Amino acid sequence: MKRKAEIKKATDEEYYDKHGVLGEIVEEDVIISLDEALREDIVAGKRRRKLQNVTIKIDPLYLTSIKKVATKKGIPYQTLVRQWVAEKIRKELKIA
Repeated sequence: MKRKAEIKKATDEEYYDKHGVLGEIVEEDVIISLDEALREDIVAGKRRRKLQNVTIKIDPLYLTSIKKVATKKGIPYQTLVRQWVAEKIRKELKIA
């Protein structure tokens, strides 16, 4: 006799084989693009620098929000934070 977990797994697999997964997760089209400067740096191999760890205190609600935004963008939340910090630095230093 099949266990309930095995039956559920087979049912789930059959459902997603017929209906797909993306329609269940995202209601609108997903647009994926790289910032031109980031793309150039990646192609040129400039992204291979070492990173340094830092510790900051942040409101747990902010952290949860950051993680949700990162998930929507499909990137790790620490990468998103680094991007935001880099954007703010460029803006403050008026670097185009």
